Amino acid sequence: MNALGTHLLLELKDCNREVLDDLALLQNVLVSAAEEAGATVLAKHFHHFAPQGVSGAVLIAESHLTVHTWPEHGYAALDIFTCGDKVNAELAAQILIDKLQSKDPAIMNIRRGVLVEQPV
Repeated sequence: MNALGTHLLLELKDCNREVLDDLALLQNVLVSAAEEAGATVLAKHFHHFAPQGVSGAVLIAESHLTVHTWPEHGYAALDIFTCGDKVNAELAAQILIDKLQSKDPAIMNIRRGVLVEQPV
């Protein structure tokens, strides 16, 4: 069975706490990861919380990448959702793991839109 999309959920523990609180850096990292993985970036929106933490989204033609950080815990939750087979979601995930310097990453891969073809 084919899936319409790939949804990677990243649980990144023991990350660089300074990186997790740097809005500009995180925005650049997510946009770069999307582009390097072959996605078409359409828009981005990021917010820095007081006293710390960042949430952000990069909208891509193929779906989205999102990040939510808790610098005080060295933790980041990220989603990479891609449709079709143009984007290498696993490459984007590895770039994000490396750039956030996670020493304890976990990835859950969910196949979205698994459709059973009906006979005509």
